Amino acid sequence: MSDRPLYILMLSLHGFIRGHDMELGRDADTGGQVKYAIELVRALGRHPAVEHIDLLTRLIDDPNVSPDYALPEENLGPHAKLIRLPFGPKRYLRKETLWNYLDQMVDVTLHFLRKQGKLPDLIHSHYADAGYVGLQLSQLLGIPLVHTGHSLGRCKRQRLLDSGRRKKTIDAQFNFSQRINAEEATLEHLSLLITSTRQESEEQYGLYENYHAGHTVVIPPGTDTSRFSPPGRKPIGEPIHFMIDRFLHQPDKPAILTVCRPDLRKNLHTLLAAYGSDPELQQLANLVIVAGNRENIRDMEEEQRKVLTDILLDIDYYDLYGKVALPKQHAAGDVPFIYRLAARRRGIFINPALTEPFGLTLIEAAASGLPIVATHDGGPNDIVKNCRNGLLVDPLDPSAIAAALKQALTDREQWRKWARNGLNGVKRHYSWQGHVNQYVKAIQRMLHRERKSRRRGLALTMPTAQSPLPQIEHVLISDIDNTLVGDREALDELLSWLHRHARHIAFGLATGRTLESTLKVLREWRIPIPNVLITAVGSEIYYGPGPGLYADTGWAKHIRYRWRRDALAEALRGVPGLKLQPRPNQREFKLSYNVNAAQLPPLEELQRHLHQHDLHAQLVYSHEAFLDVLPVRASKGHAIRYLSYKWGLSLNQFLVAGDSGNDTEMLLGDTLGVVVSNHSPELEILRGREKVYFAQRSHARGILDGIFHYNFASVPPDTEEDA
Repeated sequence: MSDRPLYILMLSLHGFIRGHDMELGRDADTGGQVKYAIELVRALGRHPAVEHIDLLTRLIDDPNVSPDYALPEENLGPHAKLIRLPFGPKRYLRKETLWNYLDQMVDVTLHFLRKQGKLPDLIHSHYADAGYVGLQLSQLLGIPLVHTGHSLGRCKRQRLLDSGRRKKTIDAQFNFSQRINAEEATLEHLSLLITSTRQESEEQYGLYENYHAGHTVVIPPGTDTSRFSPPGRKPIGEPIHFMIDRFLHQPDKPAILTVCRPDLRKNLHTLLAAYGSDPELQQLANLVIVAGNRENIRDMEEEQRKVLTDILLDIDYYDLYGKVALPKQHAAGDVPFIYRLAARRRGIFINPALTEPFGLTLIEAAASGLPIVATHDGGPNDIVKNCRNGLLVDPLDPSAIAAALKQALTDREQWRKWARNGLNGVKRHYSWQGHVNQYVKAIQRMLHRERKSRRRGLALTMPTAQSPLPQIEHVLISDIDNTLVGDREALDELLSWLHRHARHIAFGLATGRTLESTLKVLREWRIPIPNVLITAVGSEIYYGPGPGLYADTGWAKHIRYRWRRDALAEALRGVPGLKLQPRPNQREFKLSYNVNAAQLPPLEELQRHLHQHDLHAQLVYSHEAFLDVLPVRASKGHAIRYLSYKWGLSLNQFLVAGDSGNDTEMLLGDTLGVVVSNHSPELEILRGREKVYFAQRSHARGILDGIFHYNFASVPPDTEEDA
């Protein structure tokens, strides 16, 4: 197992994320995940096995929020940084509205890594949105993906349905379909899944088709026990007392405390029902709800507004004035003192969430000497088992919640035992040092396993399974038929040259063939899987080599613009000289026809015909025998320009070689074009064009001529290095 220090890239995309004065509870997206990610990065940065760790999140440039969130970089401690990258609108967006912009995050992350000049050893994504981005980066770069879900779409949807919400309403609000699909895809691809509890692994992830127990490790999160501790003798500041006590007629009574975001999943409505329906419980204790920060409830997002409005309505309905505290504002630094105040008053902490993958607040409460009552779900099961510091309840049963709270508040000896057990249990099971030690061991085992599997499975691929694209400076893209293949000896010369320069020059194909047909030709000609495959006349992009080929989903979304495949097929039905090719040649973004050149109308006439039907497409005519109908944004040339943007390369760092009409667009512009001597007549119109070189030799030797002509990558093909 390698002892080489690790470079870790973490992704946590939503919420207000900064390393100081975290605004936890400000909205439904700024809670335990934000805190966990920041503290994990800091703890890992201090571990001797970690060389460096970057936490990537979204840059927010919004006059309504702190300018801190617009800073591109923030130091989080030794060897640890928070990097903010811009994607989507500048303003703050809640996580449910980020999905349409996540492909942009993929691209800006690739640009960030190119500037770094170094690829990470692993990518660790947090939550479904980062899983979507991490999956693409992992596939594009050939880097293992580690994932932590924090909460799961299937579980949250079921709990909301159980609480009476309508399926259509919650699916529209939370994008559950898109989220669950992303979770399934992430689970199918990842190398390691980190969960907080065994119940989360077996029961919650067990609902997913692609869950694999063998790729899962349970590592309970840590907590900073230097911040959370029992009350002791030192007085708790007057501002904390004022924050809570101004709401209460009898502030010295025990407090039933909950700290959470104003989120429907946190189930505060049922907690109010349990407290409000039980006069005995009201006699025993006050209820303190610290539910984020607010200025004006009317200005908050819809879900937060509903949760807080319902709390106020419940307080009125049950006539709980003077018994419930609902502070408007608190700083992150106030939270440890709020726990201590509740512990000093012999109170209880409650987490009644509908579903709880872990429950970091339960650890904080335990570290503060405060017994707990929590939902019988996920993390609380393991926490109570490990710490033996409280009771578990059904979060949908107000009577059971009230009974558990009364039991905890009335048995003083049990309260003291739970308080002691909680303090000892946190130290034993939930320290950050213990967490990162387990984390690093699990990561090193996973990387060792990945390296072994790669060594076993890459005999026919280029020298490395990790993509060179973020670090190389030049790319050779060639057509296949009559350009790359056709002369075995010439092909072997070119492949030998590419192999020797694989660390500096990426190799790609651009072809009219389908992916399946392309792979068949590669096998027949014994050609290693290249780094990039542009297939189906530029309508599809795939990346290799590695354990599999991965489609560029961002390209598919980009070219979908104005594409109406069925309508185009109908409009071209009956056009003279056109006959649809067999089904295997048809693709989602390509219609392919055999052409009778004598009967086919001019392409300009075909375009006018399509425009009359309000249809838009690109028509690619080649070899005077084939016509491909593509989205207006799709072609080999467009695909190369997309790759140029995505991977941070200028077009003059691409050498492209072709022989026929469907290569025309990629040969024009700022790319370095090479036309092999055995080209089709339709390319003669390019002769004399700047940056279009007509080689003297055919097939792959013509490509080598072009490499020499342009002094491509400053390494001529006949130098001593290549002898």
